[in-house]
Amino acid sequence: MYVILAYDVGVERNARVLKIARRYLTWVQNSLFEGEVTAAQFKRLQRELAQTIDAAADSVQFYVLPQSSVAQRITLGHVKSAPSQFV
Repeated sequence: MYVILAYDVGVERNARVLKIARRYLTWVQNSLFEGEVTAAQFKRLQRELAQTIDAAADSVQFYVLPQSSVAQRITLGHVKSAPSQFV
C-alpha cells in the first residue's frame, strides 16, 4: 500500500515523530512523508506514533492508496526529497 503521512505535533515531540516516520517512509517536505509499506509495517508505524504523540494536542493524518501508481504528484517549486524505489 502507498501511504502519505502528514503531521502537526508539539515542538517537544517533533524530533521523535520525525525519526519514527523516517524509518518507514520517505521525507518529502516538513511534516510530510510518503512511500510504500506493507500492512504490518503500517500497523507498526501507527502504533509507534500513537505511543509518541499527545492525542489531545497533536494530529497525524494518513492517506492510504492501494499503490503509488494511483497517486499523481504535481510540485510547484523546489523538490526537497523525491521518493526512491530503493530501501
